[in-house]
Amino acid sequence: MSTSPSSPLATERAALLAALAAVQDFDIAIVGGGATGLGVAVDAASRGLRTLLVESHDFAKGTSSRATKLVHGGVRYLAQGNVGLVREALHERTTLLHNAPHLAQPLAFVMPCYALWEGPFYGAGLKAYDLLAGDAGLGSTRFLSRAGVQSALPNIRPQGLKGGVLYWDGQFDDARLALALARTAAKHGALVLNYCAATGLVHEGGKVVGLTLQDRENGAVHTVRAGCVVNATGVWVDQLRAQDAQALARPVSPIVAPSQGVHAVVDRSFMPTDHALLVPKTADGRVLFAVPWLGKLILGTTDTPRQDLPYEPRPFAEELDFILRESARYLARPPARSDILSCWVGLRPLVKPSGDEAGATKKISREHTVQVSASGLVTVTGGKWTTYRAMAEDVLQQCYGRQLLPGQAPCRTQRLRLVGADDLLPRDRPAMSAPQGRQGYGSDWPAVAATAGSERVLGSGVSEAMVRFAARHEYARTVEDVLARRVRLLFLDARQAAALAQPVAEILREEGCPAPDAEAFVALAQSYLPGTPA
Repeated sequence: MSTSPSSPLATERAALLAALAAVQDFDIAIVGGGATGLGVAVDAASRGLRTLLVESHDFAKGTSSRATKLVHGGVRYLAQGNVGLVREALHERTTLLHNAPHLAQPLAFVMPCYALWEGPFYGAGLKAYDLLAGDAGLGSTRFLSRAGVQSALPNIRPQGLKGGVLYWDGQFDDARLALALARTAAKHGALVLNYCAATGLVHEGGKVVGLTLQDRENGAVHTVRAGCVVNATGVWVDQLRAQDAQALARPVSPIVAPSQGVHAVVDRSFMPTDHALLVPKTADGRVLFAVPWLGKLILGTTDTPRQDLPYEPRPFAEELDFILRESARYLARPPARSDILSCWVGLRPLVKPSGDEAGATKKISREHTVQVSASGLVTVTGGKWTTYRAMAEDVLQQCYGRQLLPGQAPCRTQRLRLVGADDLLPRDRPAMSAPQGRQGYGSDWPAVAATAGSERVLGSGVSEAMVRFAARHEYARTVEDVLARRVRLLFLDARQAAALAQPVAEILREEGCPAPDAEAFVALAQSYLPGTPA
């Protein structure tokens, strides 16, 4: 299949379901359409394995669309002494910037210093960060004068400002990267389905040999066989593990300690710059970011333990208070609750330390884990977006090591360009800090521009053509799919997103989507505004 700009991959649902009914026997079946599952699908399909991925909702519906939008090595993990994780993440950061130049780019961060010791202390740590990056570095750390910090970060609080440190990391569009992974897996022969729930595991002789599936649009039930089944459902992995353990009559303990991260989006006028602000240690020891993204400013994030696992978690009142209070310590004109355009929450799947059922989640490692049960069910969780590719490679290595997959094909994802990255050079990167437009489409942009409705702008940079392209080539089925994850308006301005619900729904109906559901989306958008109870 071709994914050239003139012939983007088609994703008609009827054809996908027909393929599911026709094949029914795969080398590997992956449950979960977030960063990890999609990464495994790309790795497996590019090795030539017969690959199926199913997602009960939309791709990146959960945590994978709710990141801080940073491709980073993890400065705070270096402070925790986790050098191995930082080194791996810095390597993967460079890989991602190469493989998806239309979705990721370097970003300069500035750490303001209000005490004389902060500059040398943080500067030394960031120089070590540069050394770990080596040839994969994006730019050299340098010290800034007081005036230099004020120039880089307009609206920084001047009282007591001594200077600062500038260093480099990266940023990206998480939901569109997930979409690019889905389309890349499909390009290499994988069958990738959203709105198709894995309702159960199929066991034979004490081994997992397949899945039962249900199409969430029409209720049709399917059973597929697979030599290897991968559980990549993020914070929900323990649910499938429990099903597996029950079938084998074996006890199983949860391995995930969910942590809630809250982000608040405000107008860019609160920090009108292409630089990001980083406060390495807030009043309670967490990190505060102010990141320019798609014409707005993202403030965050929190790190709060949470035991329930809703698909649409809401911020606790004290979390928004924390973000606004800490922002006021560093911004001369701080935002108020009424200035928040959208607030959203991601549940991080942190892996519990052995024998530790609780504790502060900010101290739990961000490393991933891969477990293989007695039945052969492969579970992967933990980690972070930056290292998704390395996580996927680790999963496949362990699947081969357990002889769950045929042959031993080598990994090919190290330099595998994702869909949309055809012929793009670093200089072609669109600015992630600019208002949303052609970012995220890369070499597919000419095809979007050639789609009917390219001249009709619905509002906030969203055109009729973008909606039609999302339905035809990007697996979109609902208004939420389009306005939350194909374009990012729900995450940028919830009121503006709600205003476009009806026209987007009308276009989706014309494209054959049976239930785009504008009313449900308007209710969802209202919940992204502050004041909605958690």
